[in-house]
Amino acid sequence: MKKNLLFTATLTGALLSGCATQSSNNFQAFQAEDLNALVKSGKLVQKTDSFLVINDSSSSMSNTYIDSAEYSGTKLDVEKNLLNKFNKTIPSIPLSSGLRSFGFGPCLDWGNTKLNQPLQKYSASGFDSAITSLTCSSGGTPLADALHEAKHDLAGAPGNIALIVLSDGKDESSPVPAAEALKAQYGDKLCIYTVWVGNEVDADGQANLQQITDVAGCGFASNANSLSTAQGMSDFVKNVFLKPGIPRVADCSTLDDDKDGVNNCADKCPDTPKGAIVDKDGCWAFHGVLFDFDKAEIKSKYHPLIQNAVEVMKLNPSLTVEVQGHTDSYGSDAYNQKLSERRATAVKNELVKQGVDGKRLTTVGFGESEPVETNETDEGRAYNRRVVYKRTDK
Repeated sequence: MKKNLLFTATLTGALLSGCATQSSNNFQAFQAEDLNALVKSGKLVQKTDSFLVINDSSSSMSNTYIDSAEYSGTKLDVEKNLLNKFNKTIPSIPLSSGLRSFGFGPCLDWGNTKLNQPLQKYSASGFDSAITSLTCSSGGTPLADALHEAKHDLAGAPGNIALIVLSDGKDESSPVPAAEALKAQYGDKLCIYTVWVGNEVDADGQANLQQITDVAGCGFASNANSLSTAQGMSDFVKNVFLKPGIPRVADCSTLDDDKDGVNNCADKCPDTPKGAIVDKDGCWAFHGVLFDFDKAEIKSKYHPLIQNAVEVMKLNPSLTVEVQGHTDSYGSDAYNQKLSERRATAVKNELVKQGVDGKRLTTVGFGESEPVETNETDEGRAYNRRVVYKRTDK
């Protein structure tokens, strides 16, 4: 009699738990799409602050996944590969995360559902540990129990919540009432996303998962095959966690791309070479009475600026430069044109004299045609009498 009772109890446990099927932690090679640049630029902004994954670890997930050439192994193996891809695709945003599984038997510590990882500050490594804790699949499919427990799991969840359910949807009883109770508790904060991991024979389960998302009023239903590629998983992650934003425009007053000490807003010469002394406009130039009246000989007080040009040419060995001469508006146009040309040539000659290869230098005169200040004042005219170095290697 005792033997009969023992056999009956053992048989009943086996039927309830099913034979536990072990799962592999060897994941497919996967190169995730990097979403961080889109987030950093403001093109995408965060909309979800917490997520809880509910994973089907019941005995039906021990069946081989046969509807895709992308995956081999059991449906539980496919779930874990999807979660691995999901984890690699999540951008660097502040999140809270957790994972719960459902089934029965030794894989779930002999309960209908198991909290594999309580809600905590998200990290890729931490969530990877939660994924690998899904060691096997066994028992029935009590998704309703997992949804009921999720009410407690999410009690401290900050902000908007994404509940993500991976399953073949083959439930013994409808999970819809439990989903309705969960939605009633968390309201607009909660969206439900389902991922159907099933074969053709599990098609009715796909409809069950769709019902859960319909209850939430936000979120959507998808399937394993649509999330198998980098693009598919990227789209899923973007839809769960992010929404379109207004790209941030960098404040040019805080930027100095050529590092010449003049911010991008004010810099009229944004490609100044390394080491150049620039004017208030960010241009590699010098102003004032560089030459005596009607003369083309460089005044001695400007020799340090000439020497700077020589040093810049040495620091930047591939640099080529156009030496540009300018005048104020005194005198005729024709006269000032010739004068600007002579002065540009004089500067080139001085640079060559100082050791710069003449092949790296060209000259041009603009006369009075390109003033940078008014010609109505002495100060303005002095600023217009200038020589500018314009790089020609870019």
